[in-house]
Amino acid sequence: MRLQNKVALITGASSGIGRETALLFAQEGAKIVVVDINDAGGAETVSLIQEQGGEAIYVHADISRAADCEAMVQQAEEKFGQLNIMFNNAGIMHSRDDDAVNTDESVWDLTMAINAKGVFLGCKYGIPALRRAGGGSIINTASFVALVGAATPQVAYTASKGAVLALTRELAVVHARENIRVNALCPGPLHTELLMKFLNTEAKKHRRLVHIPMGRFGQAREMAYAALYLASDESSYVTGTEFVVDGGITAAYVTPE
Repeated sequence: MRLQNKVALITGASSGIGRETALLFAQEGAKIVVVDINDAGGAETVSLIQEQGGEAIYVHADISRAADCEAMVQQAEEKFGQLNIMFNNAGIMHSRDDDAVNTDESVWDLTMAINAKGVFLGCKYGIPALRRAGGGSIINTASFVALVGAATPQVAYTASKGAVLALTRELAVVHARENIRVNALCPGPLHTELLMKFLNTEAKKHRRLVHIPMGRFGQAREMAYAALYLASDESSYVTGTEFVVDGGITAAYVTPE
């Protein structure tokens, strides 16, 4: 098993990438700390892990709150004795996120609080735990839109994911000699509830799909396999990267006429 004897904390694990990653990591031998604000979904993820013979606990945490992030790491260490993998995955894509003119300040602030500040707080409290474990892997979920301009405006989301990339690079350099690796996972457009709620018309879906060389949305499970590589010792010389898993979209992206 690729994650035998490791403990992984995964935020946003009640659905989508987070749930698929939690299930896969558990299959590979990791003990899982499932973190979310969706208690029912989080409990379901734990049940699914237990049904396949794995170990997991659920922790309710609002990642935009420092006390919640501190508590989730503390519970991980109290329950399982250590923390080896921190997957800062939770995020939002607000339905009223638009261009700079039409996006409300409240939408900007909420998006930044969760998508950018939440990753910072996860690292703030996760890094000391990884030090105590002798090192480990941090994976921060960014996005392909941090690398290219999105054809469908979502200025707060795009800016927040750009912040995640910058944070990831700096932390990777600062902590490289502590055996702590920090990488950003950059998914392309996925067929998840999060994106489908945002691309809520066929026209919006088509506008995104037309740029993807593979001609389809990705699946959350495909992102989980990428996260597995970054979490495992197989990526022991990989840090500070933009790990792009996007069906080729960033290689072929052009502005629509």
